[in-house]
Amino acid sequence: WVGGISFAARADWKEMGLGLRGSLRSLWVLAIVLALSPLSLLVAASLHTLHRLYGQPPGWFHASGYFAWAILQQFILQDVGLLRLLRLTASKRRAVAAAAVLFALAHLPNPLLTGLTLAWGALACLIFLRYRGLFTLGLVHGLLGLCVAITVPNAVHHHMRVGLGYLTYRQPELKTGP
Repeated sequence: WVGGISFAARADWKEMGLGLRGSLRSLWVLAIVLALSPLSLLVAASLHTLHRLYGQPPGWFHASGYFAWAILQQFILQDVGLLRLLRLTASKRRAVAAAAVLFALAHLPNPLLTGLTLAWGALACLIFLRYRGLFTLGLVHGLLGLCVAITVPNAVHHHMRVGLGYLTYRQPELKTGP
């Protein structure tokens, strides 16, 4: 559905950020996040909040699925949201602000993710307008999300859930014996 409505708008690949040129030109953003991510791990380790990813699948499988989901979220933010808002609003600033707010609202009622996605959504839209590199933004989104998932206690972000999943979250009980 998401791809269908985007391609039905007849935007070209370059405008949608699906070409490699824009992603290559914006790789500096990924480099910054890759350089700063170990710092978040060190801080979390010193605060004793560093932990494994939640769930049964192996960590690499879980992470690769999250990267795919992050790229899809960036596609929705940039190609479904921002490009349409640019056509509907009188200014780029309004389009960026509206897209960031809509992106944040999709993460309610999780207060941590709502705040983080408001900031990242605005920044990602600005970077997208300059470079048109969807894949780089998706990888950065995935890396930032995984950092939050393993450095912030699950009791705070409820396993990165939103909507009813966030509201009905219950902290798993610790097993204390055989």
